[in-house]
Amino acid sequence: MNLFDVYPLFDINPVRGQGCYVWDDKGNRYLDLYGGHAVISIGHSHPHYVKRIARQLYDIGFYSNSVQMPMQEELAEKLGELSGYTDYSLFLCNSGAEANENALKVASFHTGRKKVITFKKGFHGRTSAAVAATDNPSIIAPINETDNYIFLPLNDSAAFEEAILQYGDQLAAVMVEGIQGVGGVYIPDTAFLQTVAAACKKTGALLILDEVQSGYGRSGKFFAHQYANITPDLITVAKGMGNGFPIAGVLINPAIEARHGMLGTTFGGNYLACAAGIAVLEVMKKENLVQNAQQMGQRLMQELRTLPNIREVRGLGLMIGVELEEPCGPIRKQLLEEHQIFTGSSSDKNTLRLLPPLNMGAREADKFLTAFESILYSLQPQS
Repeated sequence: MNLFDVYPLFDINPVRGQGCYVWDDKGNRYLDLYGGHAVISIGHSHPHYVKRIARQLYDIGFYSNSVQMPMQEELAEKLGELSGYTDYSLFLCNSGAEANENALKVASFHTGRKKVITFKKGFHGRTSAAVAATDNPSIIAPINETDNYIFLPLNDSAAFEEAILQYGDQLAAVMVEGIQGVGGVYIPDTAFLQTVAAACKKTGALLILDEVQSGYGRSGKFFAHQYANITPDLITVAKGMGNGFPIAGVLINPAIEARHGMLGTTFGGNYLACAAGIAVLEVMKKENLVQNAQQMGQRLMQELRTLPNIREVRGLGLMIGVELEEPCGPIRKQLLEEHQIFTGSSSDKNTLRLLPPLNMGAREADKFLTAFESILYSLQPQS
């Protein structure tokens, strides 16, 4: 049997990871500034993380959600404390797409409605309702097509207010990313998010903040929307939540009533996932990783803005998009092959993404900046 060929692959086979680095099967060391799509939050193979999961595996690895699991409550308590959402409830699942799928279902159950406003260049996942909310026709199968979603330009208050006038009483939710990641690292304006939040309260629609990539401390706050001082009804998390172990969740406003059978999952919130999630939160708190993300991100962006051939640097914390004057593909390839540095792409072919572990230090930042600078200056016309 062959693998279903849906991924373009680098000819690299990582076999070991530590901190911000991975090693391949030939012994080459790579600086990882992409973290496997922003998944590696506390660094590869953090000793506390490894110990937590290994210890749990010796005790019990799995049972279904039909029994008591105090670890789920411990995870919820620690997440509430670190994020500031102590009065919210937590539904645990397995992936960002699944978290968004369930958030959309909760919104529809709660309101009895089915229209959703979402935004162009957004990405919410590949499951049925989540992919339909994603602005990429190439990944939407005919079975996913629906007229329930209204796509608007991000940060266009006039277009949003017009849509509210037209669809307000039909809206189950407005769904927006804390920072658009796949689209090229675009940040919702504070005033725009506040307008959206106010409109949701007025119409009875629920505000869903997709913090799958922008959450968990990456932006320099626990959630990116906290820069705008708004309070969503539903917040979705995944990626950095488990530092590589599949775990995701939906944070749910206490005004939303739960009922048995409303949501469900076989693997969500299992013992190993909870061990991973608890370990991540413990390390983030102990090592002040949210603060480190803010400080290292500011340093990186400040230096990047001084380099040639860069059109714009966008980001918060360690979620950074570097828009070049030309396609970034060849430069990413050069960084990987000549300097052994992983970086990310986006749907904007000119924008390179940086999503390093939140414990990245000055040494790693300087290593990248030196390599990137040398490549950019080599592209400058010679006088």
